[in-house]
Amino acid sequence: MTATVRNVVTSGVFELDGGSWDVDNNVWLVGDDSEVIVIDAAHDAGAIAEAVGDRKVLAIVCTHAHNDHVNAAPELAEKTGAPILLHPDDRVVWDLTHPGRAPDGDLADGQTLTVAGTGLRVLHTPGHAPGAVCLHAEGLGVVFTGDTLFHGGPGATGRSYSDYPTIVRSIRDRLFALPDATSVRTGHGESTTIGAEKAESTTWPKP
Repeated sequence: MTATVRNVVTSGVFELDGGSWDVDNNVWLVGDDSEVIVIDAAHDAGAIAEAVGDRKVLAIVCTHAHNDHVNAAPELAEKTGAPILLHPDDRVVWDLTHPGRAPDGDLADGQTLTVAGTGLRVLHTPGHAPGAVCLHAEGLGVVFTGDTLFHGGPGATGRSYSDYPTIVRSIRDRLFALPDATSVRTGHGESTTIGAEKAESTTWPKP
């Protein structure tokens, strides 16, 4: 069976630098009837586990370690037995939320994770966070961008561990190299395409 993509929206609070904001997060499940990878275990491990059902969770992949993307990861790992994978450059951010629980494995640029015969290639895209990654599923025509690229432009860079010139460089060098028709599945809000965001990028502030 060909891998499919399912979206689960969970709600909670993003906290950083002493502030807090109510947010809705996109959790992405990629897989088939027997196995699945979870991308960004946000807020509600129970809701994510219910969506997974009796499928084997191969990995819980973190696009970055802001609390609203990883706060349910340890509980989901305990429920499913799946490893939590994070780029090591984001460990400093992870430890703000889970200081007593390390991730189970590292993500590396160029690494490929395979689920249901579909490869997800890891693209290191720092800027929103130092260890931010995107996952390109070429066979599905999809890239999962976390908070690196949204419908309407780059993710936020006004808080600790973020940098605007870096995120713009990541997007232009890594994401805009993908086919224009590639569907962009974001960490919050609606999906878009690489082509649409590339066309709009001429209006972005200069780095």
